[in-house]
Amino acid sequence: MSSLSTHVLDTARGEPAAGVTVTLRTLTGATEEQVTDGDGRARFETEVEGATTLRFETAAISDFFPEVVLTFVADAARPHHHVPLLLSPFAYSTYRGS
Repeated sequence: MSSLSTHVLDTARGEPAAGVTVTLRTLTGATEEQVTDGDGRARFETEVEGATTLRFETAAISDFFPEVVLTFVADAARPHHHVPLLLSPFAYSTYRGS
């Protein structure tokens, strides 16, 4: 099992996105909700393994993307997963961070 964190950046403003609600859902059905802090970061207490989904409520940043849903496979061999979201009004990207 691995820990999980995320970081949301508002690339249009060039600043972290504070106050974004992020919901974690695991393959086993466990859920946890966090809100990004002043630096746009959130850390989850739920351990992850296998198919994992993060749902970001992004309507305050983008009218075009009121939510962003990312599904990825958490590798149990990695002690930690960091999945950032870079968001602008009409585009977003993500990557496996460290």
